[in-house]
Amino acid sequence: MYTNPGAAVTTAGSTTAQRSGLVLVAAAAAQFLVAFDMSVINVALPDIQRSLHFTDADLSWVVNAYALAFGGLLLLGGRLCDVAGTRRVLVTGLIVFGVVSVAGTFAPTAGLLVTARALQGVGAAMIAPAGLAALSQAFPDGAARAKAFGIGAMCSALGGAIGVVLSGVLTQGLNWRWIMFAGAPVALAAAVAAVRGLPAHQAGGGRLDLPGALFATGGLVVLVCAVIATDTRGWGSPAVLGGGALTVVLLAAFVVVEKRTPDPLVRFSTLLRPRIGLANAIMCVVCAGQFGGFYFVSLYMQRGLGYSPSTTGLAFLPFCAGLVVGIVGSSKLLPRFGARPLLVVGTALAALGMAVFSTMSVGGGFVWTVLVPSLVASVGIGLSFMPLSNVATADAPPGDVGMASGLLSASRQIGGSVGLAALVSIAATVTANSHAPADLALVSGYSRALMVCALLLLAGTVLSLFFPSTVQPTPRPA
Repeated sequence: MYTNPGAAVTTAGSTTAQRSGLVLVAAAAAQFLVAFDMSVINVALPDIQRSLHFTDADLSWVVNAYALAFGGLLLLGGRLCDVAGTRRVLVTGLIVFGVVSVAGTFAPTAGLLVTARALQGVGAAMIAPAGLAALSQAFPDGAARAKAFGIGAMCSALGGAIGVVLSGVLTQGLNWRWIMFAGAPVALAAAVAAVRGLPAHQAGGGRLDLPGALFATGGLVVLVCAVIATDTRGWGSPAVLGGGALTVVLLAAFVVVEKRTPDPLVRFSTLLRPRIGLANAIMCVVCAGQFGGFYFVSLYMQRGLGYSPSTTGLAFLPFCAGLVVGIVGSSKLLPRFGARPLLVVGTALAALGMAVFSTMSVGGGFVWTVLVPSLVASVGIGLSFMPLSNVATADAPPGDVGMASGLLSASRQIGGSVGLAALVSIAATVTANSHAPADLALVSGYSRALMVCALLLLAGTVLSLFFPSTVQPTPRPA
């Protein structure tokens, strides 16, 4: 009987493409969920406080519980991908995230809602690095990798922006509980795609570095706690300074342990590779500027321009559009020009947009105060965001891809959290020292903080100038 070998090859290729497509769906959804859940809760906080009778002091834990669990466990989640397998970590994290989101929707008390938010952070600390690792493994090189990471970066960036949009719309139109529920269907659908797309037996072996995990998680948790404490205490308070000192001690112990263990949580030889190290540094400052920009612009639209929560959310749609343009453009340009030009131009545009934002005034017009800087900054962030996610894992050895993904996720989260806390402190200080009327003083604080956001993004431009070239020269004909 005659067998057509071409048909077998075609079928195998079709199956491989289908599995890669499922991996892309799962990974992109994971990146969307992590960013979405960081931004979607903020506008709903007043409604949550009234519904569950939070005190003013306790309300911040709706945000902080998530940030503590997420920021503290990211490195551990990344290394688990290398030891236990990317599929196992991604699917487990998505299921945890989805189930806890449903449970948190029906939380009857403040304590149970805070617990649900902390468990969401645990799930996010697994799916953020696992999503990047899955992309890196399914799309190892070439234009397909650039396109896949472009889609992942777009979903991540849009998750943060859409979170702000839906936060206002759902809170005002329905109920704050829909915000907790919103991510559950996405998480469970992504888990199905990951099960079908990723290979079942993918564990890389080795042992999990438990002492290193303890010191790294402890150091990051203490750091985030110290940053959170600045909301109610000054940066020079004993609690904040003590937390900073304890962070240094724990992370120093972590470095010592990592240098002595054969299976470290972080392999410093990988971290110190130029593209990986610089990508993490640039991601840290870019996210500090981006998170700060989201925060202060949303406050300005409500308190400086008098927008309602839903109008504020809709006003972020141009920012979403700019992100799409920037990320689609970077996906097409990266294989041709490499990462450095995109990073330089992207961070410079983002810095320019934030600088224009900083010229805000009470009662300013939408076009020049919000629309124009939104488009400039968002296109710049889109141009730079995808190359960072791509190159931060491209140079990692196969056994360290999960670790590299966890490092990049940690750089993003810690940069955003620490940067935002510092910027809030700067804005509060400027407002407190102003002798202008209350609304003018408030907006002057936002303006100063946004100028610092612009300087952070400009620091990313300077770092990008030193980024190694990622384009191989075309060989000359003989």
